[in-house]
Amino acid sequence: MQPFTTHTGLVAPLDRVNVDTDQIIPKQFLKTIKRTGLREGLFYDWRKRKDGSQDPDFFLNQPRYKHASILLTRDNFGCGSSREHAPWALLDQGFRSVIAPSFADIFYNNCFQNGILPVVLKADEVQALFKGASREGCQLTVDLAAQTVTAPDGTAYRFDIDPLRKDCLYKGLDAIGLSLQHASAIAAYEKRRLSDAPWLFTDLAR
Repeated sequence: MQPFTTHTGLVAPLDRVNVDTDQIIPKQFLKTIKRTGLREGLFYDWRKRKDGSQDPDFFLNQPRYKHASILLTRDNFGCGSSREHAPWALLDQGFRSVIAPSFADIFYNNCFQNGILPVVLKADEVQALFKGASREGCQLTVDLAAQTVTAPDGTAYRFDIDPLRKDCLYKGLDAIGLSLQHASAIAAYEKRRLSDAPWLFTDLAR
């Protein structure tokens, strides 16, 4: 997993509340277990018109947001089902951080497991960032160590984050990577357990 330290990137505004995971990545794109190639399904129903053509009003279809890497949105982002494909699709599109007043719990957790930093700011702070995001080329700087989001005018907004999640994301560790940090201790325990209770491992030896 790619570590997250400090990221400066183009911000894309999605001015909608209660964006659920079925809108982030519709069910027909869940057949794969690969984390790549999902950008085509990201916000698919909003990106397309009924005739299948692209909706020019949706931000992902606008050239100005082609290289956006920070998503700015509203309350309860990522609600709905627990599909991990939602952060996969966002990451495949190039988003490294999502900023909102609140997130659905499971989506919030899944972001950390996939190298995306979900930032919770106050509603009025998010509103201030939306005003700035209307300007073409608007960039934000998200600093994980300082726990700040800095606007183009220099205003810094501070966010809270669990220390363990912060450390893991900063080092690029998902749950498996965190466990592997203790690989030698795990191996030592398994060796000791085999010696103390060999009958527990008889089926494994066959």
